Amino acid sequence: MTDNVDVVVVGGGAMGSAAAWQLARRGVGVTLLERFAAGHANGASHGASRIFRLSYPDAVHIRLAREAERLWRELEHVTGARLLTVTGGVDHGDHPYLRELADGLAAAGVPHRWLTPPEAAERWPGIRFDTRALFHPDSGRLHADRAVAALQDAAAALGATVRHSTPVTAIEVLGDDKVLVHTDGGTYSARRVVAAVSAWASKLLGGLVPLPPLRVTQEQPAHFAAREPEAGWPSFGHRFAEGSAAAAEFYGGIYGLATPGEGIKVGFHGVGPEADPDHRDFTPEPGQLAALREYARRWLPGVDPDEFAPISCTYTTTPDANFVLDRHGPVVVATGFSGHGFKFVPAVGRVLADLALDGPRPDRRFAFAR
Repeated sequence: MTDNVDVVVVGGGAMGSAAAWQLARRGVGVTLLERFAAGHANGASHGASRIFRLSYPDAVHIRLAREAERLWRELEHVTGARLLTVTGGVDHGDHPYLRELADGLAAAGVPHRWLTPPEAAERWPGIRFDTRALFHPDSGRLHADRAVAALQDAAAALGATVRHSTPVTAIEVLGDDKVLVHTDGGTYSARRVVAAVSAWASKLLGGLVPLPPLRVTQEQPAHFAAREPEAGWPSFGHRFAEGSAAAAEFYGGIYGLATPGEGIKVGFHGVGPEADPDHRDFTPEPGQLAALREYARRWLPGVDPDEFAPISCTYTTTPDANFVLDRHGPVVVATGFSGHGFKFVPAVGRVLADLALDGPRPDRRFAFAR
């Protein structure tokens, strides 16, 4: 049996669900296929907290984040879901990136200011500061699980078909405007396919599109029990100067934010062991977990380093940490979000819809070949 549809979206995580919403709101017939059951924890879109921020050193990412912020609020309005909570954010440490970050924010007119260590510590007593800190008040957190559900609800309300537990076994390109998407239960014929399969991109798309090298890792943050009220925590980042002892001990730096009801989420960025997404053990690597607890002990007086719950997720990382948002023939690809993509989700959905409908392409840094 073959079903005919304008666009098939493969991958029902955040990016694919956002693409389905954006396509459906343009009146396109779209079917979203997700290999796992709703609410699964096998990829990169589950859990209750992700950082939202405008704080990037370049105008391209800042513009995309601003668009995403507007669309997050629109999604909240149309679904009634509470997704984005503004908490403020702070970055500190002795890495020169913080200066680049401040310069980028200034150039884009994004509110920010420097705080001395005593000022920062007074504002956020759960964090220890030994350098000045860059405060950006518009940052916050997103509820990932709710976001995925809201995107799918919004897409379905506009006529999209959403099917979980429907693994795609192959994508077959028949021409510039025709593609077959095969599943165990049947085949879909479409003008375009949007493949937003993250860690499975190389497996499903290898040979079909010119993907850059993709590194899939199992990342291992943890929720630490909060000693300071969760409501008072900002999203935060701590970067150590390259070559320093602290950078070697703590993998360059950390990120963190509160996850209400679960504690303070703290993790290293993109340094987990390489993993096959179909054969993950979900078990923390002992050395990295010990380092994470030691970081909490030294730098986060507002948490209990001995009371924690490990988390497991995947990163799919490109060599330059820029996303892949491009089209080859009838195949639109979204992958390589490198651990910092979630904040951009609804704006990425707009980009993917543009690509599927022969609209403008995004900045060249997101192309297959940069």
